[in-house]
Amino acid sequence: MLAVHFGAGNIGRGFIGLLLNQAGYEVVFVDVNQSLVDELNLRGSYRVQLAAEGTPFSEVRGVRAIQGQDVDAVAEAIAHADLVTTAVGPHILQHIAGAIAQGISRRLKSNAIPLNVIACENMIGGSAQLKAHVYRFLSESDQAKADGIIAFPNAAVDRIVPLQQHEDKLLVTVEPFFEWVVDQSQMVGETPAIEGVTYVPDLAPYIERKLFTVNTGHAVIAYLGYLHGYATIDEALRDAEIKNAARGALQETGALLLEKYRFEKETHEAYVEKILGRYANPMLSDHVTRVARSPIRKLSSNDRLVGPAMQCVERALSAEYLGLAIAAALLFDYPEDPEAELIQSERKQNGLEQTMRTYTGIPEGNPLTDIVLRHVRSLHEQIGTH
Repeated sequence: MLAVHFGAGNIGRGFIGLLLNQAGYEVVFVDVNQSLVDELNLRGSYRVQLAAEGTPFSEVRGVRAIQGQDVDAVAEAIAHADLVTTAVGPHILQHIAGAIAQGISRRLKSNAIPLNVIACENMIGGSAQLKAHVYRFLSESDQAKADGIIAFPNAAVDRIVPLQQHEDKLLVTVEPFFEWVVDQSQMVGETPAIEGVTYVPDLAPYIERKLFTVNTGHAVIAYLGYLHGYATIDEALRDAEIKNAARGALQETGALLLEKYRFEKETHEAYVEKILGRYANPMLSDHVTRVARSPIRKLSSNDRLVGPAMQCVERALSAEYLGLAIAAALLFDYPEDPEAELIQSERKQNGLEQTMRTYTGIPEGNPLTDIVLRHVRSLHEQIGTH
């Protein structure tokens, strides 16, 4: 069995590639990082280490890589693949779509075997978005053929990858916990037998649970940690005020999730505690600036902060701690982050309230506006102006 995986980075190797290899797939990585491609082809294997006591590791063997710019080679691999997956980041999906489309076109001419293309990205509807990008490169006739045998099932993925400091450029350290959930109702053909993948009939509850718990909590700690001068997530979480804010935000998103999807209260509370414990693991130490990066995306109306906050306000649920996190994100002025620079430039030119509307989509007059502005003033009083 052949799996083509886009993205030979830490998540690609340490999570998706590992599980595919353990399921018996020959894994072909596609990446534009030539040094990674060369090293994978030279060695044909790599190690995955767990951030746990004893640091146990697994050996991933029988892998190879294709340079992403070699579109012909990528397309040929897709034409014969049994599964295609990605872990490249939401903004990169559009850039790999052309090669995937060429592979699908080539496949449609010679191979009628169904193919699932799964985007394992930190976003809602990643595979659906990838499909839209891919279909722009397909002719109408190929689109019609693809509708019958090519599927783009959405997925939710969760695994924390800490900062990597290894002499071995292929060694990757990951946390023991992981979750990979796929919408089975959107798949074609035989369901891939991959141990560790959970197939569900409706992905929405799992996507929002992950995004509004794991990603929301991470963002709260990162933005408040940055403003308070902490370097890493675990260091920031040792601050009682920040830990209280993270727990408060997850209680707010938890109330929303329980109301929307009827999760069992005790089960969800245990899930929240597990998430907080994962953040505190010193072996998963990560820079607050890395977790907080790309604030424009993270402040968008359907993402981890504004998304649940708006829904909480609509349902008359508390959004105080979420509002605090949004305020902290709007004040994130890390000079090496282009998106942070854009937000701060807009704030200086047009003021905070207009900037908030521009980047969050919070309508004028919405109660969340007052909550966020109040917390901005409070943060200024606590830590001064950034």
